[in-house]
Amino acid sequence: MMLRVVVADDQREVRDGLAMMLSAEPDISLVGLAEDGVQAVAMAQRERPDVVVMDVRMPGIDGIEATRRITADRDDPDAVTAVLVITTFDHDETLYGALRAGASGFMLKHAAPAVLAEAVRAVGEGGAWIDSTVAPRVVDRLRATAPVDATGRPTLENLSRREIEVLRHMGSAPTNSELAAQLFVSESTIKTHISRLLMKTGSHDRAQLVALAYRSGLVRP
Repeated sequence: MMLRVVVADDQREVRDGLAMMLSAEPDISLVGLAEDGVQAVAMAQRERPDVVVMDVRMPGIDGIEATRRITADRDDPDAVTAVLVITTFDHDETLYGALRAGASGFMLKHAAPAVLAEAVRAVGEGGAWIDSTVAPRVVDRLRATAPVDATGRPTLENLSRREIEVLRHMGSAPTNSELAAQLFVSESTIKTHISRLLMKTGSHDRAQLVALAYRSGLVRP
């Protein structure tokens, strides 16, 4: 499977370096380079890449807002472009903001080329990737800050319409193939939606997502 990738970073030397590393991989095709968040969103909408490798601090709109716009594509609820956020900063707000915005992965820029390629493949195939140096506290933070309503029930306010629909169907469709059949999409699309659900809700696995659907009132017993 050839993965189509866009790289977005406002520093030319970093952007070119990332492009060079990824272009050396036989299963990765570079389809665009963006200098800021606005360009990244436009390229994602035009090229429909499998993955956008996204810097956080950029002029115009930053990488977190660009991620939110790409993953909340209003024209196509099944747009499956995954975002891998890369940054030199591991501040909690940056980590939390990126994942809440819908990023499928987060990694630090000092990672080796082989690790970068592995992360791109993981999110491009519908999985998730969190840099091992920050993973424990990211998951803890997401769980601790999951929004609840006045009754203590978890709310789904940060989920897209399609993500809510996928979550609603998970109780009656335990496998990706069954979910795909019910929603008339591909299994890779389902994998990407589930990856985003796991990231946004701080859930460990599918079982926790199903439990969330019941606890939030989205699904009735």
